Amino acid sequence: MRNIRVLVLEDDLETNKNILQLLREIENEKEVCFSVSILSDYVEVEEYVNKNPQIRFDVLLLDRDCFLGGSFHVVNLDYFDKDKIVSISSVPKYNKDAKKLGVRRSVWKDYKNLKSFKEKLRGQLIEIVE
Repeated sequence: MRNIRVLVLEDDLETNKNILQLLREIENEKEVCFSVSILSDYVEVEEYVNKNPQIRFDVLLLDRDCFLGGSFHVVNLDYFDKDKIVSISSVPKYNKDAKKLGVRRSVWKDYKNLKSFKEKLRGQLIEIVE
């Protein structure tokens, strides 16, 4: 079974719950094992990711805003394969901004319909793990 390390930069607990449920479903379907790390604020990103380039992740799920008022876009994207980053902002402009930074994938997060978000994210993650 292949292990895939996933970094989730997201501060919303309901969104994180949906992401974790989705990853579990994909594990069962695709016979992969996800090792998941979730960081909930941009300070953690600066301290744990940007200062530790030896820590590698296979997939990055990238929101933009965090509850501290900062941006998850402070993450050093050079540490990631740009084709394995999915921008998951609820603000379309922020997903476009991520694409300007080299991110190739995005899924609009609609808080009123997280089920739809989850299904669209499923498609992106399936492409990445296959």
